[in-house]
Amino acid sequence: MDTFLPPIEKPASLIMKLVFYFTKRQFGKVLAPLTVFSARLPSAFGMFYGKAYQLDKKMKLPAELAMLIRQKVSQINICSFCMDSGRFYFIKNKMNEAKFDALENYNSSQLFSEAEKAAFDYATELTKDKKVNPETFAQLKGYYSESEICEIVFLIASEHLSNLTNIGLNIHSDMLCDISKKK
Repeated sequence: MDTFLPPIEKPASLIMKLVFYFTKRQFGKVLAPLTVFSARLPSAFGMFYGKAYQLDKKMKLPAELAMLIRQKVSQINICSFCMDSGRFYFIKNKMNEAKFDALENYNSSQLFSEAEKAAFDYATELTKDKKVNPETFAQLKGYYSESEICEIVFLIASEHLSNLTNIGLNIHSDMLCDISKKK
């Protein structure tokens, strides 16, 4: 299915030309969100998105949990680009793929701790309902510090932004998992 706006193959700005070059070098292709969304906006927009994901590295939460929370939000919002890129990064960073595959049914899976399940319950409720029950928050607070809870909120909110950007422009998977298997 085509994106709602045609991809821009040759961006006008020098910064985007560099971004396209290095992305193509890393992935063998320029990713659809760059060609459809970022190439049409001032570079500060693309840098904002990039910065949001760089902030994940500064979190107290384990990287695997952060990626799983992002993936859970992407699953709920049905963002195929984000789900594919999430799996790509899971594979690239040698994270537990069994957990990734079991995320859809996390409540019944023995792979996840009660703390992880509390984070997924919170992410699910906030993403689906746009609000959280006090009981769900209390459960989350039983496992995570205040700063970790704020990190979880940030992960959910920033992933939601990426999901809606891609869904709103009909951007689908770039088949990054296929690319990662070839390397």
